[in-house]
Amino acid sequence: MKQHSVRETWLEDAVKHLEPIFSKAGYAIPPVRVSCGFPASSSPRTTLGQCWPRERSGGGVNEIFISPKLDDPVQLLDTLVHELCHAVDDCFSGHGEDFKGIAQTVGLEGPARMAHATEELTVKLMMISQELGPYPHHAIVFPPPRPSNASRSKAKCGQCGYEVTLLKKWASYGAPICPKDNIRMQEDIPETIENTTEYDSEGLGKGGKAPPDEIRRAIS
Repeated sequence: MKQHSVRETWLEDAVKHLEPIFSKAGYAIPPVRVSCGFPASSSPRTTLGQCWPRERSGGGVNEIFISPKLDDPVQLLDTLVHELCHAVDDCFSGHGEDFKGIAQTVGLEGPARMAHATEELTVKLMMISQELGPYPHHAIVFPPPRPSNASRSKAKCGQCGYEVTLLKKWASYGAPICPKDNIRMQEDIPETIENTTEYDSEGLGKGGKAPPDEIRRAIS
């Protein structure tokens, strides 16, 4: 069993151990750089890995980032396989048909955005994790997310319908004066609004939000 002292060397070694799985499936892993880091333009709470296309890298290689939330070796390898599939495709198809074909061939299953190792591949990843040794990192634990809904009061003019949102710190002073009709506005019953800051907008469906425990890997 090896002993790595740096996260990136563990991840780089992991890529080498995963090469036979890809070559057996008929794919060559392109030059990649793998680091531990939070994703860009995606929710750090729900995104476990991210792969950047070669054209975005000054070194002309696929840059892969694995979330600091992870410290379980098998889950790390599972996420890394997913991101390496993006690297093979150079992120051209996103989570489209080409990506799905690569992912299924190397042993991933499930919806494309959350494609994960089959039982057969998981066994192989467990064996690889034993050869790699402990991942030199302890997972970062996020604080509990704020409620997905927040109550905000609103005030509305009874004549023209002009409407404003009242911040809690000012609501105690009462409703403001309508700038058009110069009369005091009427405070409405608090309205529930969606607070989207804790969720990745790319993961939202039409009119809904991704469940907080949904794990997604994003490309950029």
